[in-house]
Amino acid sequence: MGDYRSTDAMPPLAIGILAARSVGHQIRFFDDKTEAIPENLEADLVAFSVETFTARRAYQIADGFRLRGIPVVMGGYHPTFLPEEALLHADAVVTGDAEGVWENLLDDLAAGRLQRIYRSDNETALDHMRIDRSIFAGKRYAPIELAQYGRGCRFVCDFCSIHEFYGTQVRLRPAQQLRDELESLNNKRLLFFVDDNLFSTKAHLEALLGVLTPLRRRWSCQISIDVARDPELLDQLAAAGCRYVLIGFESLEPANLKQMRKPWNQVAGEYRKVVGALHARGIGVYGTFVFGYDHDTPDTIRRSLDFALESRLEIANFNPLTPTPGSGLYARLHAEGRLISKQWWLDPDYRYGAPIFAPRLITATQLTEGCFEAKRAFYAWSSIARRVLDNDNQFSWFSTTMTTVANVISRREVYRKQGRRLGA
Repeated sequence: MGDYRSTDAMPPLAIGILAARSVGHQIRFFDDKTEAIPENLEADLVAFSVETFTARRAYQIADGFRLRGIPVVMGGYHPTFLPEEALLHADAVVTGDAEGVWENLLDDLAAGRLQRIYRSDNETALDHMRIDRSIFAGKRYAPIELAQYGRGCRFVCDFCSIHEFYGTQVRLRPAQQLRDELESLNNKRLLFFVDDNLFSTKAHLEALLGVLTPLRRRWSCQISIDVARDPELLDQLAAAGCRYVLIGFESLEPANLKQMRKPWNQVAGEYRKVVGALHARGIGVYGTFVFGYDHDTPDTIRRSLDFALESRLEIANFNPLTPTPGSGLYARLHAEGRLISKQWWLDPDYRYGAPIFAPRLITATQLTEGCFEAKRAFYAWSSIARRVLDNDNQFSWFSTTMTTVANVISRREVYRKQGRRLGA
């Protein structure tokens, strides 16, 4: 997001995919999260993967390359939703997935006919997905291995842009093919599936679990809470080596869940019982909450913090609602005239964590301060000690160690990011 190095960076698989498909080209990879990008870098083409929070910094860096006559191409979520904005700072934009389109772009570059926009239909099968992980060697990433089973999500939440990017279809890799990739990764590290929701269907999840169980890997994932409706499926998750799940609890207010198109969050029962069922199986929980919907008050934030502490969530995040391009939320707040800054990601006065829109029952200042105070309380040293160290021996030494490290890193990043400008 800015000119500083992060302590929680993970290798971006999207860039590994581009590298694997750049046959016949010399590749150099720089990750702005872990290292400074050389000012005197020479290249025939510079490619950026851009998210909304990183857009301002990406544009600043890209402008520098273009001033030196080096062409720039941008892809990722933000340029996909706002290609014309990105083209103010790039010579070409790739919208959607890069597979297939990237190869055409490189051919056009070699022939001197680079187009302005390359559009993917996001329908390419993932049967032959390849990742060149050699480009990540020597960089200071968190000690974790990443993998991907599928792309897309079966749900259409109001604040999310996944459907706008991938469409309604969830595409999956053959589980047996994925096994071969997993066997090549460092089996001493925690494995994390980057899928937005690992639970597409029960049959597909069980196919993956069938592959993972004999590998005896310890792994984590993002998964929808409805997986907890099925105790046998939870047993299979634990038996297959699942040690952490990230679950979007989002809100304790049923009216908010309805507004965010996530009323199904309640189908698994009371949140405390869900956490208890996972903990009983040795599975830690990273719970996320979002505040600023129309039924939120300052008390909503306090009650959510109390729930996270009392349930002893291993990790938690308390986020102010952030309308990003491509989401139904952004379109609705824009139409209602409630956006404080329509292009907040480019606003030089915007600070990370600051309000972006006018809430209904809570002031913008209360929203900002309430979310930050919840993070500070959750990651206080006394809180970390109570939640992590006093776990009634439900978790292994490995899980306890990983949770402790994750809390220390999260605490550090909370303080480093809050109030920080985007860009240089």
